[in-house]
Order: sequence, then C-alpha cells, then structure tokens
Amino acid sequence: MAKVVKFGGSSLADAKQFQKVGDIIRADAERRYVVPSAPGKRFSKDTKVTDLLYQCYNLAKEGKDFGDPFREIRSRYNEIIQGLALDYSLDEEFAKIEEELKTNPSPDYTASRGEFLNGHVMAAYLGFTFLDPFEMIFFDENGALDEDRTKKAVAESLSAIPNAVIPGFYGQGTDGRVKTFSRGGSDITGSIIAGAIRAEVYENWTDVSGCLAADPRVVPDPVTIRTITYKELRELSYMGASVLHEDAIFPVRHEGIPINIRNTNAPEEPGTWIVESTAQKTGYTITGIAGKKDFCAVLINKDMMNTEVGFCRKVLQAFEESGISIEHMPSGIDTMTVVVHESEFIDHEQQVVSAVHRLAEPDSIEIESDLALIAVVGRGMKSQRGTAGRIFSALAHAHVNVRMIDQGSSELNIIIGVENRDFEKAIRAIYSIFILTQL
Repeated sequence: MAKVVKFGGSSLADAKQFQKVGDIIRADAERRYVVPSAPGKRFSKDTKVTDLLYQCYNLAKEGKDFGDPFREIRSRYNEIIQGLALDYSLDEEFAKIEEELKTNPSPDYTASRGEFLNGHVMAAYLGFTFLDPFEMIFFDENGALDEDRTKKAVAESLSAIPNAVIPGFYGQGTDGRVKTFSRGGSDITGSIIAGAIRAEVYENWTDVSGCLAADPRVVPDPVTIRTITYKELRELSYMGASVLHEDAIFPVRHEGIPINIRNTNAPEEPGTWIVESTAQKTGYTITGIAGKKDFCAVLINKDMMNTEVGFCRKVLQAFEESGISIEHMPSGIDTMTVVVHESEFIDHEQQVVSAVHRLAEPDSIEIESDLALIAVVGRGMKSQRGTAGRIFSALAHAHVNVRMIDQGSSELNIIIGVENRDFEKAIRAIYSIFILTQL
C-alpha cells in the first residue's frame, strides 16, 4: 500500500523544517509519494516564496528590474540546500527561470516555480525520483482539470516508480504552457495523486493539528475535530474554514480514500480524519462553525408567487444575465430571498433589479447589505431535538439579531444570517453553547 503525503509551505520554510519532514517520511515506508508546496514564511514578517515570485513577474511584465526579489528567492533555496548539507545546485534552473522572466513572462509559470524548485530540493534530500506535474496533470480548454487524462497519466507515470516527489500547484494547459490551480492548489495536486493511484490514505501535513471546530481568530483555542465527513468539511470549507483547499476533496472522495490532516511540528498528534462516512461520534452535537461576511440579500415580493410556474427561474435568470452566482435562496409563500456576495453584486445591482422587474414582474424588491452568513455544521444535528432552538437561544442571549435562516433537508447544516458587526459575537455564542457547555 502507498500513502501520498503533502506538505504545506510552513512545513518547508527552511532547512530545519525540511529535516522534520524527512523524519516523518522516513518513519513510515508507505509514505512513498511526496507533494511539496513552495517555502512559506519562516517568521511572522517573512515573505512567502510564491509572493516573491509574483513580485518578480509584476516587475518583469513592466520591463523593470526584478533582481532584488529574485536574489532573495535564490538565497532562500540556497540556505535550505546548505542547511541540509546537500551537494546540489539549482543554478541551471534559476538561469532558465530568469531567462523566461526576461523574454516571456507568464504569471502561472512564474508562480509555479516555487513548488518546482522545492520539489527538486526535496527529491535530492530524500533520494526520491523527481516527477514534473507538467507531464501528468492537465487542464481542459475551460481551465478546469481534465480528470480522465490526468488520472490516466498519473497512474502510468507512477506505476514503475516506487518513490517520487511531485510538486504541487500546477500542471499543463491546452496551450502547452504551465497552468496553476488557485492559491493553496498543492492540496489538490496531492488529492489527484492519491486518487489516481488509489492510495491507502492522503496525509496533508500543515502547521496545525487538524481541523478546528471554529476559527481561532474568533474563538480562543477551539477544539480539534477528530473525525469529519467529506460533506461536513465541504460545508465548512465553503464558508471559510481554510485548513484544506475545498476542491481537494473530490479526487479522493470518488475513490473513498480518507484524508488525514496532520501537524508537521507535532507528528505524534493524530490530527483530523476526513472520511466518506463514519460511526465515530463527534463528542458534540455540532462538528464545526464557519462563516463569511459581506453578503447582500435581495428580497423579491409578489402576491401569489407560489402559484406562478417559472417564477424562480425568471428571477435567477436576472442574476445569471449579470454573471452573479447565487449563495442561498430561502423563500416563503409570497417572498423569495436571493443571497449573493456583496462584492459581485454591488456594481450590477440596478441592472439586476431592472431585469427582475422585466422578467418576473414582482410587486416590490428590497436590498439589504452588511449581512454575514454563519454555517453550523454537524452530522449529529439530525438526531438531536431542539438544535435550532438552542442556536437561536444562544444568539438571543448574546443580543444578536437573526436576519436569515436557511436549512437543507439533509439537516447537515443550518445557515444563519446576522449583521456583519455581530459576526464574531454570534460564532462565539454558538460555540459556547454547543462546545464549552456541551449542550
């Protein structure tokens, strides 16, 4: 059996962190395929290598000298190589990157070099084979992952290689050039590799000991979630939880492969297991809480709306015409509310209002802004009576006004809308009643 192990930027920020990673990989012979990110911050005011690379690109595209950030990047890698006492040089690769920046600067190619270079260093350090994802991970003409081609190429590439390092974050576009995932995309690369070879487990190593039940910037020292399902994590990730890239779930989910979130700096901790389904109890009614600020609610009112066939479709067409995606859509008999990101909606609001009137002929439209959405997620909620009541009781006790409620039939989550200013207060109140007091 094989394990795929992905290490984040903080886990590979310097030679000392590289040594920790080496010890983790060597401690388990099944950790055969390694996906590294680019070096992250060594200290709070440090700059990530990927950000330095973007600085190089921004200067290069304007024909300006990018020497200072480029020298800093070169220095970072040389410090790692020297700290590991490796007889190895990246000079040839740096020369290629520098020439590309001078003659044909590309944002995706430039940003991807952080993982590319770190992959070479990691392969030299471990004595593993270096495999370039440019030859294995492919995007289609729409910029989406070409799943079938990629899965086949990865499986074929790794079939005869017992141990390999595959850099994260990038692959090849239909134009034959490097194309990257969104930031944090190394998580996706690791998941793709694990899914393609049907790994025993996908270990994702970072700087925290698993997924937390709430944002530690909002709730002091939140508890760690020991076991969470793909569906629960998907809900939390979508609403802002950031331990794992939300798109990293799909490649392993299709194969039933568990993800184990681990801490590079505390490898003895079991971390969080992300699974398809489980009989494991969470210990609490809810699994986690996450949320985002700055939404708008568009309230459409029309008498007898419920009897008009196609009314909802007409309303949604108005948003589609302006290229605005819908977040949530709670409704009543004569009212329909469409919740959207304020940043997407604000420049098109009157265009959308006009289109709704033209297409659906409502009685009135109201717009409310400064709305924050909070997702209370947990597979245990459907087996507990009064969960919603406890949430609203906690919010009322904290003097938080609830402006919207949305719950799906799966009873996996409850979405609550509150004012932006009450966002943190609301999360702390919900966390307190379900986790601290274990009600």
